[in-house]
Amino acid sequence: MAAGKAREAGHPGAGLRTFYGARAGLLPGGGSGSWGERPARGDVAGRNRGDSAVAVHALFIGGARSGKSAFAEERALSLGGESVLYVATALAHPEDPDLLHRIEAHRERRSPGWDLLELAGGSLTPVLDAAGGHGAVLLDSLTLWVSTRMLGGEEDGTLEEFGRFIRGVSGLSEPVILVSDEVGLGVVPESAEGRRFRDLLGLVNQRAAAAAEEVHLCVAGIGSRIK
Repeated sequence: MAAGKAREAGHPGAGLRTFYGARAGLLPGGGSGSWGERPARGDVAGRNRGDSAVAVHALFIGGARSGKSAFAEERALSLGGESVLYVATALAHPEDPDLLHRIEAHRERRSPGWDLLELAGGSLTPVLDAAGGHGAVLLDSLTLWVSTRMLGGEEDGTLEEFGRFIRGVSGLSEPVILVSDEVGLGVVPESAEGRRFRDLLGLVNQRAAAAAEEVHLCVAGIGSRIK
């Protein structure tokens, strides 16, 4: 099936929309409205806006346990209330109990009424397709999206895919919030793969920051707006 094409599948009490090209599933939350055709985003290309145009509402960036996700969730709640699309890029793996614990902590902290879009690498187009009708969109995180693309052999084209996403976001009426890790402040990774990941994520972060109206650097539970 072509990338981005969706299939409706049975699910108790809710519809399940699966995007095969991006390996993503959309689960409506209990407090959200029904899913219909999203409104047209307009002619994005006709706006002649580059990747550096202000398209993203806010980027929250920091190290591990810096509080960036909590700050981003607070912002999404203030903007969208119960009408938030939460885009999760960390998918559960039974062999990784630490990741499972982190995912569960995020689930317990965010509103149960938020809609969930699970995205594992691939294209970010499903985010644009599902955004319509929400009060805000929160993607957490760019870090895991980039790492999943690298692990899946999709390293090449990552910057181009993210550029297409930013151009698409510029045509949305819904505010988009991004979360990412700052990985350039620590020691130089020992492996070549680790250094490629650091460099690639750093470039993605630069593009996200350039496109964001606000950038917040989070350190030790304190968020400081730097843009």
